Amino acid sequence: MCRTFIRGFHQDAEGEWVADLACGHAQHVRHRRPSQNRPWVASEAGRAAKLGTSIECPLCQMPELPAGLAAYKRTATFTEETVPIGLLRDHRTKPGVWAKIVVEVGRLEYTLDSPPRAFMLTPGSPGVAPPIAPHHLTPVGPVHFHVEFLRLDGP
Repeated sequence: MCRTFIRGFHQDAEGEWVADLACGHAQHVRHRRPSQNRPWVASEAGRAAKLGTSIECPLCQMPELPAGLAAYKRTATFTEETVPIGLLRDHRTKPGVWAKIVVEVGRLEYTLDSPPRAFMLTPGSPGVAPPIAPHHLTPVGPVHFHVEFLRLDGP
């Protein structure tokens, strides 16, 4: 996991605090005891004291799409109620096929299973599934998303 630092804060559409990170990613910083003990997030002074603080960024561990890929297929838009059961369980793409998971509205937890890594996908923060890498999805409340399949362009 990469380490970066907090350069600012903003609130998301639900009023949750999000840290703006120097690596270019954003990360929710919630105070939900006992698993997320961050009482400092509740006050402006507490957030200001955390500016410049080092923090781990799980999104820096998101695989990146290599150059030269071209989209060749797109699923319909799924919701938390219409997502196929197969996407909720471990599954894989075919050899040579990458998947880009695009959240249109809401949030979607994306888990790569080996090595275990979990990402919170939102509009503007898609997930990338490398070829044959086991992974699964978990809707987090209301969500609309689709999957784009990509492979090397040409023969």
